[in-house]
Amino acid sequence: MTNQPDPGPAATSIGTPDSTPTGPAAPELFTWEFATNPYPAYAWLRDHAPVHRTKLPSGVEAWLVTRYADAKQALADQRLSKNPAHHDEPAHAKGKTGIPGERKAELMTHLLNIDPPDHTRLRRLVSKAFTPRRVAEFAPRVQELTDDLIDRFAAKGEADLIHDFAFPLPIYAICDLLGVPREDQDDFRDWAGMMIRHGGGPRGGVARSVKKMRGYLLELIHRKREELPAEATPGEDLISGLIRASDHGEHLTENEAAAMAFILLFAGFETTVNLIGNGTYALLTHPEQRARLQASLTAGETELLETGVEELLRYDGPVELATWRFATRPLTIGGQDIAPGDPVLVVLAAADRDPARFDDPDTLDLSRRDNQHLGYGHGIHYCLGAPLARLEGQTALATLLTRLPDLQLAVDSADLRWRGGLIMRGLRTLPVEFTPLHK
Repeated sequence: MTNQPDPGPAATSIGTPDSTPTGPAAPELFTWEFATNPYPAYAWLRDHAPVHRTKLPSGVEAWLVTRYADAKQALADQRLSKNPAHHDEPAHAKGKTGIPGERKAELMTHLLNIDPPDHTRLRRLVSKAFTPRRVAEFAPRVQELTDDLIDRFAAKGEADLIHDFAFPLPIYAICDLLGVPREDQDDFRDWAGMMIRHGGGPRGGVARSVKKMRGYLLELIHRKREELPAEATPGEDLISGLIRASDHGEHLTENEAAAMAFILLFAGFETTVNLIGNGTYALLTHPEQRARLQASLTAGETELLETGVEELLRYDGPVELATWRFATRPLTIGGQDIAPGDPVLVVLAAADRDPARFDDPDTLDLSRRDNQHLGYGHGIHYCLGAPLARLEGQTALATLLTRLPDLQLAVDSADLRWRGGLIMRGLRTLPVEFTPLHK
């Protein structure tokens, strides 16, 4: 999952099946104003054009699915392929539906771009790294990373929570899980930073970072294969596990191993950056909900933290649109006919505020119970790293609120800027201030 080019001029809305020449005009999509608060536009689409054909800033034309029931259907529909080979793309749209640079770097064979049976095989190989038991074993390391990052700025009384906290935490966590040596992890942080900074702009910077990351991963795979012991060891890192599976007949090619490591790093960090950033911002701008959560944490309770993170995922989640799907044959979604080769983008942010599914969907309620949000997808492509992201989100928010209890925004909300893009939703910066902590 990655950002797409900067929105630039407003995307053009075309072919809205539910509109009429005298009906209300469709809202402008993918402008900077839209990025700040897309929810009114999504509400309009749900009401007037729930399956809406639009021209994206990249020039690609795609269907946007905005209602919860339709979104859930589309996410699980096997007639919608993840393989870009099914895209009937015109020449001007070549290579604009995936992660910049992944084609040239030969990193296409990962879970976001393939279907069964290859998807089933690769997901089985990597899923053991994200079992509840494995994630629980990783919890102390996540807490250690969280405390260490807060220690670095606690005495200053101010911080940019994106740059100083939300960004490095998941990078270091996923590097540890993959088995990237500590001395190399800052390189990964730099490459990932380039992807986030330029994912909404020129694709060249992202492509160069992807190329560097691929070269490093191939080298690391070679090194680990030479050093791998004959028998598995407890807590074995994920790259070693992928190598071992390949060497024991699972037919995992070297490019597949590199692509899997790449997408786990790439998809596994930006979602969590935005979960922490968007979640903290939502709490800071909803003081009653934030006070409820702080009181429960002070009392040693975790239930509201758990339901609260799920609500933050629903209310303003890190993934605005699910990654690309392409129709392999004619199908109908929400009464709209979709032609073979057409791209389909499920708008998770719109579906998760559908009043037909959620009571008071525009209200943040940390104790919300009936909360089957689609923030991590649905069906066979449900996010593999969701348990780890939830752990990181819960740990980060709980530690921030307990160690920095008077945390508050250091700027007006109107001064904050959201990163332009298509798939992800996240803040560029989150300046905060608090009473300095001195050892």
